[in-house]
Formats: sequence, C-alpha cells, structure tokens
Amino acid sequence: MNYSRGDAKSHAKTHMTGIWAAALMPFTETLSIDEDGFRENIRHWTDDLGIEGLFIAGKQGESYALTLDERKRTFDLAVEATTGRGQTIMSCSDQNMEVVLDLARHAEDIGADYIVVHAPMLHFTSAQDETLFEYYRTISESVNIGIALWSHPDSGYLMSPQLCNRLADLETVVAIKYSVPRDMYTELSSLASDRIHVSTSSEDEWLDNMLELDWKLYLCSSPPYLIQSSTDRRMHEYTEAALAGHAKEARAISESLDPVRAALKGTRPPEKPHAHQKYWQELLGQVGGRVRAPMLELTDAEKSATREAFDQCGLGTARPVELG
Repeated sequence: MNYSRGDAKSHAKTHMTGIWAAALMPFTETLSIDEDGFRENIRHWTDDLGIEGLFIAGKQGESYALTLDERKRTFDLAVEATTGRGQTIMSCSDQNMEVVLDLARHAEDIGADYIVVHAPMLHFTSAQDETLFEYYRTISESVNIGIALWSHPDSGYLMSPQLCNRLADLETVVAIKYSVPRDMYTELSSLASDRIHVSTSSEDEWLDNMLELDWKLYLCSSPPYLIQSSTDRRMHEYTEAALAGHAKEARAISESLDPVRAALKGTRPPEKPHAHQKYWQELLGQVGGRVRAPMLELTDAEKSATREAFDQCGLGTARPVELG
C-alpha cells in the first residue's frame, strides 16, 4: 500500500477508479496453480486491455478450492505481476476471523493496494447489524490497509444501506462491492458516496451507474477480459466516453456489445460458470486451464456450442460504431 492509514479514504477516492476485474485462477492438467499462465493473463489484462485493478482469490478465483498457503501465493504472484502495471485488491474472505486477519496482514506486508472481505454467513441469527459492525470494526482496527466491504446473497442476508453507511465511517473502509438490487445500491450511493466508492459486479448496469449515479469504479467481475480483446476494447471505450460525459457515444458503444454478452451468457451451463469462462478465455488466447473440485468441466458438446457462439458474436472483429 502506498498510503498511510489515515489517508486510505482519500487515496482510494483518487486511485481506486475505472475498470477492475475479478481474476479467474488457471490450473494445470495436474490441478496445480499455473503461475506462468496467471502472470501472462495479468500482463494481458493490464497492458493490452487497460484494466486498472485486479480482484484476486475471490469466488471467480476458486478461493474455496485453494489452501491458505495457495491463497497467499496468489497474492504474491499478483503483486509481482502488477508492479508498474496496475493495482490489486485481495479477497481475505473466510468464515474464520483468524484466517481473514492472517490474509489481510499478508496482503498488507507484500504491498497489495486494498483488501476485500465478504460478509460472513451467520448461523441461527435473525438480525445481523451489530454483529457485522463489530466484525468489520475488528478488521479495520487490526490492519492499516484499505478495506472494501462485500455484501452478496451468498451470506444468507444482505447488508442494509443503513448498516453500510455506518460502516463507511470506519477509518479504513474505502469501498463496497454491493451485490444487491439497484434500489439498495442507489440508496447507499446517496448516503455514503462522499466517503466510499459504491459499486456492483453487473457489467450490464455499469453504464447506467456511471451516467445516473456518478460512479467512478467498476468492482467487479470477469467481463472486462471476457468481452474484450487486444483489438476490441469496447468496454474500455464506453467507460471512457461515459466518464468524459459523452453519454450518447457511450450508450452506442455499449449496445454494440449486446451480441457478445448474449453469446457469453447464453452458452454458459448453469452448473459450470468457471469452466465455461475459462474456455472462453482460451478462445480469446488467454490461459484458462482446468477447474478444481467441486466444479465440473465442460463436455465436448458444450465446448462446441460455445465456440460456435464465440465465432459469431463479433468480438474482436466489430466495425467502429457509427453515431447518428
């Protein structure tokens, strides 16, 4: 981290902006981490696609299938590979608080930019607010690195905008990945955007959130490197247009990606999101690799259908958008 504890919020407001992406983790045929492949993906994402920051060892990165040492190793690899290229936010999410703090301290020690911590599952509770406030307060008081909150239905509940607004007052809370209905994150934006970045992972909603809510940060999922290539950076282009106030241009560019979005989503088997995205990466020339248990691999028929849709969606071959 290149800031002091007291400067975490102001640093993030200035530097934690633009398109960030959640990294898939490539595994070899023997299911070890493909370190060289991961490094090459990071180089491509940052250098060729202009992605500003990478979310490491989250759900897309199959963190549930990594040992603690492997999670730390992915942090090391990411910091090494992004030096001089981009920023990092490390997922320290875990049900065990000591694991969360161990990962957070490791991220801070090796020079990561930020950490993100998922709201935990809370068994048998009928209310959560005071428990969660103390949970995040403890983390904030234990490390100096900037923290992004993360609320998602996987926890079994959603953190309310009012609770998130309270948490935004914690000194090192700098952002939230708020995977909730739009009315909830709109409310939180009005309450807390003076202190933290509010964002959500839906690329479909990113343009409207820039134009209508004045968002500056996409945090984040895999579309930044799945719907773009080194010769077709339309997500980057519509983002730049929107941030510059060119709404009509941004909308036209974004809408031109609809066939790509349809191909990517329409061929994804319900039980195989990771394997499907990794195969799509391979079609783009990235390193995909295998998935670890319990996730399932694609069948040959699923690969064939995906390849056909990919070839027909126009990714990398689209003509420039003509504005009326």
